[in-house]
Formats: sequence, C-alpha cells, structure tokens
Amino acid sequence: MAVLTDSSVQAALNGLPGWKRNGLAIERTFEFKDFKAAMAFVNKIADAAEAANHHPDIDIRYNKVKMSLVSHDSGGVTDRDVRMAAEINLVAG
Repeated sequence: MAVLTDSSVQAALNGLPGWKRNGLAIERTFEFKDFKAAMAFVNKIADAAEAANHHPDIDIRYNKVKMSLVSHDSGGVTDRDVRMAAEINLVAG
C-alpha cells in the first residue's frame, strides 16, 4: 500500500479529531475515568483491529491510552491507518 504524502496525511488528520502526526505515525491519546475503563476501551479496539487486520501500537498508562498507527510494511501512514483511526474514533464515541 502506498504511503500518503504529507499533504494527504494532513488532509486526513483534519477529518480525524484528536489525531496528530508524530514522525512516521499518527497518534491520539484517550483519557478515561480509571484503569478499568481504559482497558475496556483497549479490548474494544483489539476486536476492531482484528477485524481490520491492522493493529495500532497501544501504550496504556493507568487511565490514558495512546494509540499510534503506521503501516510498518509500507514505511509510513497509508489509507489503512486513516481508516483504522476513524474506526478507533467511532469506538471511542
């Protein structure tokens, strides 16, 4: 899959509230009331990621969950990452 240009990534981020560029990846941090709520969210994302066969890097710090997306096999952000970020936003509500 083709890596998106910088301008294409920026255009995609304009439609993905909360997401930003970080190096080769796009990322967003979500905050929850407690650890249990954060883990419930992560488990929902795991189901969505399995269904899409595209998996975010996930960093969990008590009630904060950082999702990072990059298509490692392509070497940057692709349409797969943009679609997964949109799905994560839907799950987050």
